[in-house]
Amino acid sequence: MSARPSSTATLSEPLRAAPSPTTVTADARIPLRGHLWHTSALVRRNLLWIRQDPESMFDALLFPIVFTLLFVYVFGGSIGQSLGGGQQQYVQYVVPGLMAMMGMNMAQGVGTGFNQDFNSGVMDRFRSLPIGRGSVLFAKIAVELLRMLFATAVLLIVGVLVGFDITNWGGLLASVGLSVLFGSALMWIFLTLGVTMKNAQSVQAMGFLVLMPLQFGSSIFAPPGSMPGWLQAFTDYNPLSNLADAARGLMVGGPVAHDLWLTLGWSVALTAVMAPVAIHKFRTKS
Repeated sequence: MSARPSSTATLSEPLRAAPSPTTVTADARIPLRGHLWHTSALVRRNLLWIRQDPESMFDALLFPIVFTLLFVYVFGGSIGQSLGGGQQQYVQYVVPGLMAMMGMNMAQGVGTGFNQDFNSGVMDRFRSLPIGRGSVLFAKIAVELLRMLFATAVLLIVGVLVGFDITNWGGLLASVGLSVLFGSALMWIFLTLGVTMKNAQSVQAMGFLVLMPLQFGSSIFAPPGSMPGWLQAFTDYNPLSNLADAARGLMVGGPVAHDLWLTLGWSVALTAVMAPVAIHKFRTKS
């Protein structure tokens, strides 16, 4: 997965000229308006870097294409038969599941990019300025969520091309919103890793160790009914399974409420726990 670009370039003019009445470094002294202004300026900066380095979007473009084609055409026939149909039946099953993967893979990217910004000195510059410390992290998440929405749009386009049938547009929009919410919660975990670990390779390695069991020990790619009992138990408590099943129910029909509430619970809990940790680590990192 490509890492986010880093730069030691100066901040954009809106950030330097932010009309904040208070110019102190303590977050508590910066008003809400100042936090919002700083966040918007940093979002603009990050978007400008994507514009200058379009290669940073390759993962968001290629990941949904490669995984959709890979799973549909390699596993679609055999798994589709177990679902009572064929490849077409599997397309209806796997595309909502792949939406659950999108947030986790984008979250790993924000962790590695954040770590590279620290090692290149960009974050030292930010922390020397009278801006809200949380603004830097919120801006990172906002831009990654935009990248995630782009990747989701690519996934749905490819899904339609290989036969995915969108029958419930309201359910589709709800599924996208649910995926974005869960993805933002995961990003706080990887931002914490990006702050605390020594280099981007360590963040990637840790992300890989977390991603693989969660992704393949879930209902994203195949129904868990044929799995061993111990793995089915793990799948039942896997938040990616809850998100995939909720998206599946919203988009193609089926039970929704149980998995929807579990996904919302996971999202709120992860954000409530990890967001303060990430901001604290960012403030105190030496």
